[in-house]
Parts: sequence; structure tokens; C-alpha cells
Amino acid sequence: MLYCIIGTDGSDSLKDRMAARPAHIERLRQLQSEGRLLLAGPNPAVDAEDPGEAGFTGSLVVAEFPSLEEAESWAATDPYVSSGVYKHVSVKPFRKVFPE
Repeated sequence: MLYCIIGTDGSDSLKDRMAARPAHIERLRQLQSEGRLLLAGPNPAVDAEDPGEAGFTGSLVVAEFPSLEEAESWAATDPYVSSGVYKHVSVKPFRKVFPE
């Protein structure tokens, strides 16, 4: 099943985010190589492709996992969690309808 993993950044997270980004991206690449990643990306803090010093407010990952528990476990071990970038992470089942 697909799951939405929604991470919400804490304040002033940009420096920590950039430091943890290579490890975070590597985990996403692994999901992609396994054919389980539907989409992933950050939420800019301002209406711009590159928010600069404004940074980001969080991220969204939509990926396939065998169960909610495994999705939660994967999310809990993300480098953005261990480095303190995310102040909150939510994991929810997701049913893709569109595009067909």
C-alpha cells in the first residue's frame, strides 16, 4: 500500500536540513531503485522554486510499504528526524486515484 509521510520542519532548520540532505536523498534513491517511491520533495517556505535563506517548512514522501508500521519505522529512522530537522512526522495510508 502507498503511504504519505509528511515531515514538518522545526524553526531555523535550513542548516541542519542541508547537512542531513545527502543521507536523506540516499534513502529516497533506495526506495526509488526498489520501485516503491511515487514522489518526494520539500515544501519551500516561500512561493519560489529556490527559497534561499527562507528555507523549507517540511517535506512529503509518497511511497509503497508492506504496512503502516513499516512506513512509520522507515520515517522514524530518516536522517531529518535524527538530526532534528523535523519537529513532527505524520504517516498516513494513501490511495492513489489520479492520474489513472
